[in-house]
Amino acid sequence: MPNILLTRIDNRLIHGQVATQWNGSIGSNLILVANDKVAGDKVRQGLMDMAAPNGVATRYFTLQKTIDIIHKASANQKIFIIAENPEDVLTLVEGGVPIKKVNIGNMHMAEGKRQVATTVAVDDQDVAAFRKLQDAGVELEIRRVPTTPVEDTKKLFS
Repeated sequence: MPNILLTRIDNRLIHGQVATQWNGSIGSNLILVANDKVAGDKVRQGLMDMAAPNGVATRYFTLQKTIDIIHKASANQKIFIIAENPEDVLTLVEGGVPIKKVNIGNMHMAEGKRQVATTVAVDDQDVAAFRKLQDAGVELEIRRVPTTPVEDTKKLFS
């Protein structure tokens, strides 16, 4: 069983907040970005590598590659998965990635979305994915950084 410490939805993927605050609080030694576009974008990977903490490995896998190889992870890999949106996390869960809890951190406002929490804007597709994640037994948590209080997840469905 892979040692997944945290799965976070953050449309910025790896950035300073993720690198310093989240990774510092959970102590992962591997940040895995599960994202089809970034998996093939060496420039974005390089920029994210610069934000990653020293001594922490980074991997940039497609969703399918994550599904295919996550169970081969070594027990000493303390994995922090970052995905861009709830649909990608749902794809991982439906593909057999053993995600028990999802931290919802940053989903920017965009056309067709509505602001439901401090840093979370959703559309109907996001809400449907969150419902399916909950139905699959995945715990949802809205929290920007480890030092801020958890926001009520009922906001996602209002």
